Amino acid sequence: MPEMISPATPHDDIDLDGFERALRRDVSGTVAFDAGTRALYTADASNYRHVPLGVVRPRTVDDVVAAVAACSAYGVPLTTRGGGTSIAGNSIGPGLVVDTSRYLTAIEEVDPRTRTARVQPGVVLDHLRAAAAPHGLTFGPDPSTHSRCTLGGMIGNNSCGSHSVAWGTTADNVESLDVLLHDGTRMTVGATGRDDLLRLAAQPTREGQVYAALRDLVDTYMGDLRTGMPRLRRRVSGYSLDRLLPENGGHLARALTGTEGTCVTVLGATVKLVEAPAARILVVLGYPDAPAAADAVPELLGHEPLTVEGLNEHLLASVRRPGARTPLPEGGAWLMVEVGGASADEAAEKGRAMLRGLTGAARPVDSAVVTDPAHMRALWRIREEGSGLATRAPDGTEAWPGWEDAAVPPENLGSYLRAYDRLMADHGYRGVVYGHFGEGCLHVRVDFDLAGEQGRRRFRAFMEEAADLVAAHGGSVSGEHGDGQARSELLPRMYGERLMRAFGEFKAIWDPRNLMNPGNIVDPRPLDADLRVATVTRGPLTVLAYPDDQGDFARAMRRCVGVGKCRRHEGPGVMCPSYMVTKEERHSTRGRARMLFEMVNGEVITDGWDSEEVRDSLDLCLSCKGCRSDCPVNVDMAAYKAEFLHHHYRRRVRPASHYSMGWLPLWARLAALAPAEVNRAGAARGLGDLVKRIGGIAPQRSIPEFAKTTFTRWFRRRERGKAAGGAAARTPAGRARGRGAGAERGSVVLWPDTFGNYLNPRVPAAAVRVLEDAGFRVVLPRGQVCCGLTWVSTGQLDVAKAVMRRSLRALAPHVAAGTPVVGLEPSCTAALRSDLVELLPGAPSERVAKSVYTLAEFLNAFAPDWEPPRLDAGAISQVHCHQHAVIGFDADRALMERAGIDTEVLDSGCCGLAGNFGFEADHYEVSKAVGERVLLPAVREAAPETMILADGFSCRTQIDQETDRPAVHLAEALAEGIARRDREGRKGRKGRKGGRGEG
Repeated sequence: MPEMISPATPHDDIDLDGFERALRRDVSGTVAFDAGTRALYTADASNYRHVPLGVVRPRTVDDVVAAVAACSAYGVPLTTRGGGTSIAGNSIGPGLVVDTSRYLTAIEEVDPRTRTARVQPGVVLDHLRAAAAPHGLTFGPDPSTHSRCTLGGMIGNNSCGSHSVAWGTTADNVESLDVLLHDGTRMTVGATGRDDLLRLAAQPTREGQVYAALRDLVDTYMGDLRTGMPRLRRRVSGYSLDRLLPENGGHLARALTGTEGTCVTVLGATVKLVEAPAARILVVLGYPDAPAAADAVPELLGHEPLTVEGLNEHLLASVRRPGARTPLPEGGAWLMVEVGGASADEAAEKGRAMLRGLTGAARPVDSAVVTDPAHMRALWRIREEGSGLATRAPDGTEAWPGWEDAAVPPENLGSYLRAYDRLMADHGYRGVVYGHFGEGCLHVRVDFDLAGEQGRRRFRAFMEEAADLVAAHGGSVSGEHGDGQARSELLPRMYGERLMRAFGEFKAIWDPRNLMNPGNIVDPRPLDADLRVATVTRGPLTVLAYPDDQGDFARAMRRCVGVGKCRRHEGPGVMCPSYMVTKEERHSTRGRARMLFEMVNGEVITDGWDSEEVRDSLDLCLSCKGCRSDCPVNVDMAAYKAEFLHHHYRRRVRPASHYSMGWLPLWARLAALAPAEVNRAGAARGLGDLVKRIGGIAPQRSIPEFAKTTFTRWFRRRERGKAAGGAAARTPAGRARGRGAGAERGSVVLWPDTFGNYLNPRVPAAAVRVLEDAGFRVVLPRGQVCCGLTWVSTGQLDVAKAVMRRSLRALAPHVAAGTPVVGLEPSCTAALRSDLVELLPGAPSERVAKSVYTLAEFLNAFAPDWEPPRLDAGAISQVHCHQHAVIGFDADRALMERAGIDTEVLDSGCCGLAGNFGFEADHYEVSKAVGERVLLPAVREAAPETMILADGFSCRTQIDQETDRPAVHLAEALAEGIARRDREGRKGRKGRKGGRGEG
């Protein structure tokens, strides 16, 4: 038996230059040793932080072989990584990190006959499920990170997910693995019967030595493996050596599943597929509390559900998406029981039959059978985002993983939960418990104090007692994410001395030099060491207020816990458009948050706000604010980018676009003095090209034309004419009163945003017609006003504050009089609702923010009895990112329904233009690629009679410049309907008069 030795630390006696040269010579993929890339990979979704020596993103399997060979030759520890969503700290390390998720993404085969699939390690789970779906098949294990976790990572951690009740863990679904040992040996492993084991062990090769050592290991510890391993399916701790027993088929691939990269590198896998139910429904059961819900689980499992998931009221309180509603039965904790069937009706009847059959403790206080797909998606969204949602309590308290996913036999779950609640109370901790109740596996985020020494001592004491509690209930300290640094140190409390010795000998068979992800499972690092929270406890002074983070930039940077929802390759939602196009970690919300965290930390990125690495990472951030709503912890990268740009360029010359498009409101005011001449100059071939080059504008873009007259000029001229001519009776408001809308409802302030005022005055003019038709008197704020958004998005925050103060003064008398404010441009409306409070915190800003409405919100709230024109038309709608993130779209849906607009709301995310972003010279290709994901093809394919609705000026401009279809604002559509209705009314009146004359 080879003896395992301790690895050299990454910087001791390693020829780093020679190591880097070897990698660059032999690896065709990305080899990176720069500070920015290393900063990206310092953390995963755990509490831990390790700075790697370098990062390799292999393009081919041969690249992986070459990288491992270099590590072996130079004695460098190796950590392989998939989506980086591990909560245990097992996908980070101080040596070389090999990220397979960028290029090794091939699904080599889906065989419906054998119900298997052959995959590379970087394949995203959802992509495999999509490939299997046409055959009525799926891959059973489905962790909540299914949109971004990789099969390699799932194999490393033995991931499970919600449906392990029906289909088992990843290990249960692995047929064979192609593996690489650190010494370069390649093997294909799977089920190995006793005869095959003896035959293979007789080979005079390194492979034969491995099988001989495995034979001896099983013979030595056979009794321990049969009696000492806890009997539960969610045992995802230690090594599953009982899979090597003869009665279990000697399944070496399944024994290596869950070894967390500590033994071999997975080059490929053949996995089992299962039949997917044709239809699924949810039965939601309400119970007084989580222990009571746990008591119901054993009886529910007798009804053979697909899954039994648990939620509680504290998790629901963390949901903060604008306009989100998730109706649930009565109770303080809920079980989501999924039932499958040949049809939704059959599944629903099964669910109702299950409800009728429940007895005793399993009977809920209330229940619901949920068949509506949208309702089911909303419930699953809460459950799947729990690991992020639970990191912040409604009062802002931070909570952390650590004791993240222990599991006990389901029949012991109620008892364990009650004892766990007592343990939490004894230590003075709070936490939100949720998870896979059907498998006895619980997730919890606890408000540990990991920054101070005393808090870390309390953390260790709690973890040790919690491990003893789980062992006493026959459980596993990990039931999902593996051990990593979080739990490896606790394994002796669960397994005892002999099994721990067997684990060490097993690892030494594969990795005698201890270079494969050292410090995990065997010879573990301390669970209270290397905590990233402790490295950044207070941030620098900032301009933005960060009210949800107690004004602390470091606390805001700790929001990103690394669950990686921003790494999705497609929708739903907005986040993160640049990652969806580039597939680069540094262009994800998580990657940017990591860079900013490391900037504040100062170890890897040492030049603070001056950092070019951080600037480059933020460069492709569209400031779409999608992460503000779509990220489970509401990371607001648009705000962080504005903050960074403000400090980075404080004493520097800015990019040209910051002066051109960042100061658009000023240039628009000047252009309004001679719009025709400005438009001619912008459109002229030579001069226009020069203007674009000077302004940093992409040559592929057309410069939008300025209107012949501004909206505010038109509106005031119109008001003077009405006052002089007594024309009130001829206004739409007068006609509205004639149609029985009642007395004029009062005044409303219409916000004259820069885009509508100077570039597209048809939109605010249409809104005037709509508001007056609904019975309101429209007024404008006095003087020149602006929300300041263009200065915010380019990080010119001092100017933005000055602009906002002026607008605040202009709105103050209207707000004090109780007059609502209607915004038409979603980005400007969102700025008045959110950015205003961030830049100018205090009661005046909060009063204004609460008084600002979209057109649809205002009409639904203040004129619910108004009858909008019946358009009876089909439409597709593009929701502006800022509206999605800050405001929501429910009011628009409701108003469209009232107007007879049958709209398909595109699940397109950002349009790609995003204010100045898509106009900037270096961003055009990314901007167009974002639009081409969903929006632009959908517009091109829409029927000629279908309306294209887009309230955002950027969205309309992207559609106009990249397709041959015009898009209109909802106000324009309604105003056109009013005009058509009025024309028809006049024709009807003339017809009646003519009829009377003839009579």
